[in-house]
Amino acid sequence: MTGGPLVGAVPAPALHLMTLNVRRRMAPTRRVDDWARRAPLLGRLLRHERPAVIGVQEALPDQASALGDALGDGYRRVGRGRGRDGRGEGCPVFFDTGRLELLSWTQSALSDTPDQPGSMSWGNLMPRTVVDVRLRDRATGRGLRVLNTHLDPFSARSRMRSAERLRLLAAETAGAVVVLGDMNSLPASEVAAELYAEGVLRDAWGAAHERVTPPWDTFGGYRPPRARGRRIDWIAITRDVDVERVGVNAASIGGLWPSDHLPVQAVVRLTEEPA
Repeated sequence: MTGGPLVGAVPAPALHLMTLNVRRRMAPTRRVDDWARRAPLLGRLLRHERPAVIGVQEALPDQASALGDALGDGYRRVGRGRGRDGRGEGCPVFFDTGRLELLSWTQSALSDTPDQPGSMSWGNLMPRTVVDVRLRDRATGRGLRVLNTHLDPFSARSRMRSAERLRLLAAETAGAVVVLGDMNSLPASEVAAELYAEGVLRDAWGAAHERVTPPWDTFGGYRPPRARGRRIDWIAITRDVDVERVGVNAASIGGLWPSDHLPVQAVVRLTEEPA
């Protein structure tokens, strides 16, 4: 990670958002995928960029704790594991407590029984969740709802139903909403069309005034970045969120990448009227 950050800390009223699949710790694994090697790289990435809100995917409890330690006491984490007991892999949300006040948060299953932790009903083989966080911007007083998720990589039906659920959650909100996640779907997919149906949400990439990087494939696989139209990690926004800048962070550290996914970052403003 040479040179300056892709975005870095931004002054109010702008907000820096990031979605980041950290790659679940696996064993045995390739050396490039080893969590002990990657954890310091992820910590350095987060300290370098300092997003106000970070939606994380595929984090086991110890991985989430390591990210929290890297960010320091100025950040808080909400979200738990996807299992019935709240353990296991999760989609935690981290936020800068100096900038954002927590109003409430919940976690629900992406299923027909969302209030039952660990429930599955749309063809997915593992539980899928959405972490739903309501924040208040201390600088502007504006409210922000953050939905963070990781859609199923195997079941197309699950991805479609999950996209519908996310859209309905956004539609019920009077104020600004951002959706962060590994969607396991391409920008021109049916899943994207479902999420953006009825104009409730839109893709931050397309809405941005400036794109500070090429549209790199966000599943990097620990390789130099490529732009083949495979941006499967998204930031979606409602109409009252104005996107100043967006980019896919392909920076490596000494030729090593912090994760097999590349983070997507955006600088946004919460507008008084739809942009």
